[in-house]
Amino acid sequence: MIKFREIFNVGDVINLRQERKRRKRNAKEAEASNNRAKFGLTKGEKTKNKLESDRAAQRLDDHRKDDPEA
Repeated sequence: MIKFREIFNVGDVINLRQERKRRKRNAKEAEASNNRAKFGLTKGEKTKNKLESDRAAQRLDDHRKDDPEA
């Protein structure tokens, strides 16, 4: 006996509402991933870099000679 699925090559039955939601979630995740790559650093990394640059600037200012004639 030949089965209907074998003749017409029918795929699995899916819930269209759930499929739309799944595709929307996947699209949002892809966009978020692109934004993470685009904007780069986490808040912690930004804070760390700012502290390091502030320390370097302070170190430079500490070693500066005061010019009494200026």
